[in-house]
Amino acid sequence: MYLDKAKKAEIFGQYGKSNSDTGSAESQIALFSYRISHLTEHLKRNRKDYTTQRALTQLVGKRRALLDYLYDRDIERYRNIVKALGLRK
Repeated sequence: MYLDKAKKAEIFGQYGKSNSDTGSAESQIALFSYRISHLTEHLKRNRKDYTTQRALTQLVGKRRALLDYLYDRDIERYRNIVKALGLRK
C-alpha cells in the first residue's frame, strides 16, 4: 500500500501542528497533494483508467476548496503552505 499510517503521521507532523493533527487545513492539503502526485504517476502508466482519472479530478477539487478556504481565512497560512508544497498560483 502506498500510504500507510507511518507516512500519514510523517505528513501530518511536517505540515500540521503534530503527528496526530489530521484536521488542520494545511495537513489535509499536504495529504491531498501526496495522493494527487501518486495518482498522477499511476495515470501516466495507465492512460485508460477513467475511474482513477475521475478520483484525481475530485481530489484536485477538494484541495482547491481547502486552499480557497485558507486564502479567505488566513492569507499567511495560505502562502506558507503553497510555498512549502510548491503549488502554483
